[in-house]
Amino acid sequence: MQKVKNIYMIGFFDSGFGGLTVLRAVLLEMPEYDYIYLGDNARAPYGGRSQEVIYQYTREAIDFLFGHGASLIVIACNTASSMALRRIQQEYLPGKYPGKNVLGVVRPLVEKVANDKKLKRVGVIGTRATVESDVYSIEIHKLNKDIEVLQTEAPLLVPLIEEGWSKKTETKMILRKYLRPLKGKKIQSLILGCTHYPLLLKDIQNIMGARCEVCDPGQIVAKSLCEYLERHPEYALQRSGKVRKFYTTDSVEKFKSLGEAFLGDKMSDVVKISL
Repeated sequence: MQKVKNIYMIGFFDSGFGGLTVLRAVLLEMPEYDYIYLGDNARAPYGGRSQEVIYQYTREAIDFLFGHGASLIVIACNTASSMALRRIQQEYLPGKYPGKNVLGVVRPLVEKVANDKKLKRVGVIGTRATVESDVYSIEIHKLNKDIEVLQTEAPLLVPLIEEGWSKKTETKMILRKYLRPLKGKKIQSLILGCTHYPLLLKDIQNIMGARCEVCDPGQIVAKSLCEYLERHPEYALQRSGKVRKFYTTDSVEKFKSLGEAFLGDKMSDVVKISL
């Protein structure tokens, strides 16, 4: 793998398109930085894979992004964040990439609800792997033991969104079915535990009603990343605001076509790679 040295971009990784919703929010919050994004579309979705396989795929993505100029990486994927991030941080980075860091999307969302003293009952909707990992319940209870966490799997939403069905009546019907148990429990806040779900944000907010807070996870992660960079000036990140590199392990045409809907902007530089 050809490596590029001393670019110092912020890297984003997801199993597919969902992480682009996070990058979209980050670009609005911090347009001055340079960014590189990798979507492992050829092996998506990660939600049904084993923890060991997810760790292997995540490690390969980390190697690619650091090798192509990133000095800080955000795993913009709930499944990889919940199943691989801790091991990446504790076992992989110290030996291979000292002085660099990899962040996830779970912690900012956890802190948002755990620090809200008014909340007593919180819901989580996510992929099967994320829900089965119980990562949100575990991390929330580390910060606030008094919050009841209720979770539900929504395995059909990612493929429906990636097929361009986010506006279809069938998708809204399935979404209502997934959300009905959580709404019935009168949760006060709902965590969207998958970065695809912001494309359904308005529908989710309408279904859950005014009494349940449903925030855009991309905005929460973007704010958290901005605060992290303020606390860590040692990251000598390039600030031309001009570099936006996109890589996919599958079809460039499909990645651009669907990815631009997630990103909310045009992609001029997309390259297919193998991991």
